[in-house]
Amino acid sequence: NVRLPNAKNPLPVTPSKLVKRVCKGDTIDRNFCLQVLTTPEAVAVKDPTKLGTLIMQLGAANGKATLDAYNEMIKKPGSPQALKALNSCVEAYKYAIQSFKMVSTELVDDPMTANYDVSILAPEITNCEKALTDAKVEAPRLYDGNRFIKYYIAMGSRITSILEDQSKQNNY
Repeated sequence: NVRLPNAKNPLPVTPSKLVKRVCKGDTIDRNFCLQVLTTPEAVAVKDPTKLGTLIMQLGAANGKATLDAYNEMIKKPGSPQALKALNSCVEAYKYAIQSFKMVSTELVDDPMTANYDVSILAPEITNCEKALTDAKVEAPRLYDGNRFIKYYIAMGSRITSILEDQSKQNNY
């Protein structure tokens, strides 16, 4: 299920130091990050690797929900340009979902590769957005999905950076 941030709702639980650290990044939508990571299960996580895995799972689930929305849109009649744009977004989302799953396995052994693999997703989604805009596709749900997946990418990039820093400290 896709979590939507709502600034009016108080956070369900107090964010942990680790969650605050992840949500403090420059490229992070802080409200979204805190809303998503202040669930009892996220706050209970003290290990950055486990939090990274949770973020990747949430990103993949969000990607899957958005991919389903793209697949539904493709079934509706539209222009050839719109169909082409939607299909390019479907491919971007399949890639993003696979990458989120792959990054989960890389977090322990190779945070640097995990960081790279999550960071290269942003241009894919940007290309998808551009294709939708250029084809004049009217679908707020898809644009929201794109915005949210970018938030998860930024959060994934942040947690992998934290893990990378820890890994460097452990090697010195």
